[in-house]
Amino acid sequence: MAVYLLYESSSGYGLFEAHGLDEIGQNTEAVRSSVSDLSRFGRVVQLTAFHPSESALDALNQINAVSEGYMSDELRSFLELNLPKVKEGKKPKFSLGVSEPKIGSCIFEATKIPCQSNEFVHELLRGVRQHFDRFIKDLKPGDLEKAQLGLAHSYSRAKVKFNVNRVDNMVIQAIFLLDTLDKDINSFAMRVREWYSWHFPELVKIVNDNYLYARVSKMIEDKSKLSEEHIPMLTEVLGDEDKAREVVEAGKASMGSDLSPLDLINVQTFAQRVMDLADYRKKLYDYLVAKMNDIAPNLAALIGDMVGARLISHAGSLTNLAKCPSSTLQILGAEKALFRALKTRGNTPKYGLIFHSSFIGRASAKNKGRIARYLANKCSIASRIDCFADTSTTAFGEKLKEQVEERLDFYDKGVAPRKNVDVMKEVIENLEKKDEGEVKVVEASEKKKKKEKRKKEEKDEEEEEEEEEEEEEKSKKKKKKTKVVEEASTTDNGHSKKKKKKKTKSQDDE
Repeated sequence: MAVYLLYESSSGYGLFEAHGLDEIGQNTEAVRSSVSDLSRFGRVVQLTAFHPSESALDALNQINAVSEGYMSDELRSFLELNLPKVKEGKKPKFSLGVSEPKIGSCIFEATKIPCQSNEFVHELLRGVRQHFDRFIKDLKPGDLEKAQLGLAHSYSRAKVKFNVNRVDNMVIQAIFLLDTLDKDINSFAMRVREWYSWHFPELVKIVNDNYLYARVSKMIEDKSKLSEEHIPMLTEVLGDEDKAREVVEAGKASMGSDLSPLDLINVQTFAQRVMDLADYRKKLYDYLVAKMNDIAPNLAALIGDMVGARLISHAGSLTNLAKCPSSTLQILGAEKALFRALKTRGNTPKYGLIFHSSFIGRASAKNKGRIARYLANKCSIASRIDCFADTSTTAFGEKLKEQVEERLDFYDKGVAPRKNVDVMKEVIENLEKKDEGEVKVVEASEKKKKKEKRKKEEKDEEEEEEEEEEEEEKSKKKKKKTKVVEEASTTDNGHSKKKKKKKTKSQDDE
């Protein structure tokens, strides 16, 4: 049986035929020993056809198709043109060796060409890769390396910049930074409380919030200077005039020790740092919400921005989360408890990170596991929609959230929930109606624009005609005036000549 080899290079597709395989008996070790020697390997493998890439973009498209296990039209026509035809009902007398089983199965389904991918074929392709520049005579030295380098750069760039707006790595970094900031702000705020409590210990009991405590300590500075004038400013910060008065009265009767100006400056500086960190934390949270709305809008609408971001971060990416079954997603974040339960043969955990959603807390104790399983199922659906949908919308996430609410009512009150098929059909119909409405609006706006353009053109034409008529009238008036002036000038000339004649006659008589 003849064996053909398909080699995908940066320069194009190469088809090779392996001869004399019976001599080496398809022994992998024998092939390995002959690969390094071109004189021996050239007797076994010979070039049958070569299809060069038209451009760098074409090479990138072809290698993307091969990596995804998809046969392009160019590859199909290349194989059908250069391989023997497969007759229906008869077993083919050849096989095609490929590097990846996925592309082999795709070729077999489309063209019925038998494909194989094993160690023997891989060793033959390794020899082809090693001596490829010797098989292609038109290649200049260095051309293959340049093509490989350019294709590698463009392929990596296309993978990294697949969609700039939907890079889930930004969400992972943001949620990690948020957790770090929460810990740091908490520890720093406790340090501010301890430090400033030496000077004003009564303030801790009055102001419980860490951020407000830092702001109040920064505003008060020295407690001995507190007076009635500070009440409006304290009211603006605390939001309560009674608390502001309480702070002023506590400052007057405080038991704390006095601090030197240098110590107060250091306390105020540190309090300002804590406030800046808290403000930055708010901005970072807004950024995370915006990114989640771009990357995973349905997951965020279903389970919340923070919990959704933690799920994506723990899975590694949105794609990995979409690949997880709902049973894995349910206990995501509780791996230690799971393996401990398996080791000790105890009860496995019912939930992991999804425990932080509001649905688990609202369910009764006996229904927590059931609602966790149902919520994990909906989260899995939402993550797959977000990962593989072409357009981003929150319609699916909102409907999935309604389903979870209905399931909670079913557990508590026994109200039968809707089926998932009916809900998804309703969402798809609504989206189609919206698209049709948008198309109609766009068409109506285009019609309006066309009408406005026509009106403008008609007005312009009318104005031009009016201007032309006015110019014609003006030109006619000018002609008339010129005629009148000419006639008047001619009459004036005649009179003057007669007068001159009379004068000359009178002069002659004299």
